[in-house]
Amino acid sequence: MKTFRLASGHSIPALGLGTWRMGETAQQRQAEIAALRHGLDLGLTLIDTAEMYGEGGAEEVIAEVIANRRHEVFLVSKVYPHNASRQGTIAACERSLHRLKTDYLDLYLLHWRGSVPLAETLAAFQQLQQTGKIRDYGVSNFDVADMQEAVQLAGGSAIATNQVLYNLRRRGIEWDLLPWCRQQGIPIMAYSPVEQGRLLNHPQLRSIAQQRNVTPAQIAIAWLLQQDNVIVIPKSSRIEHVNQNYAALDLHLTAAELKSLDAAFPPPSRPTALEML
Repeated sequence: MKTFRLASGHSIPALGLGTWRMGETAQQRQAEIAALRHGLDLGLTLIDTAEMYGEGGAEEVIAEVIANRRHEVFLVSKVYPHNASRQGTIAACERSLHRLKTDYLDLYLLHWRGSVPLAETLAAFQQLQQTGKIRDYGVSNFDVADMQEAVQLAGGSAIATNQVLYNLRRRGIEWDLLPWCRQQGIPIMAYSPVEQGRLLNHPQLRSIAQQRNVTPAQIAIAWLLQQDNVIVIPKSSRIEHVNQNYAALDLHLTAAELKSLDAAFPPPSRPTALEML
């Protein structure tokens, strides 16, 4: 598995397991657990979640998955902006740890920017790191101006990653945010790599997939994996999809295929506001 080295020296896998919308319905719980366990068995040890996902339900699903396997897992969670005051962040992290049945997170992110001063959240992250509750911290849904501001604050130079919407259809970060993060040595975590499924019927994507005898989702994920400094976290609630996502690690797109994807999904020609889902 390809990995990236964070500023702290810790390594993070390039492909992980997303858990958005997990833990919301009891009928899906066993299938979600089975899919995540299968991912761990394959070596997909990065699991991304948030207190927002199922209002903690996804974290409770993960707790069952990682029981007796915590040492294998690179575990990421996120704090709501409205919980992101200094004391609020610490309390939210404690609740996440309780739901996950673990005593530390590998990475803790501010889910998006809200009204709480960023300096407060960073102070909480540093405190959590000093007490061993988290190993690294970062942000999510931050545009380049937010990142530039953040790294100037106390503790900002230790921001490990920025998790943002990035896929073939949402390439705006290539104009400024992605190059800036590369220059700073801050990996991007790309969420929603198949645009919640909406990308999968695109004719060019389907054509390349058919020629390769793979799925459109695998092409979309492989494209992201070939981008420099990008970690990919597709949602993985079915064993079949976990297998397909894992197989994308070995799918190398040719220069001609990349050119055809650029024609179908043009890179940005001007600055655009950061998009979110």
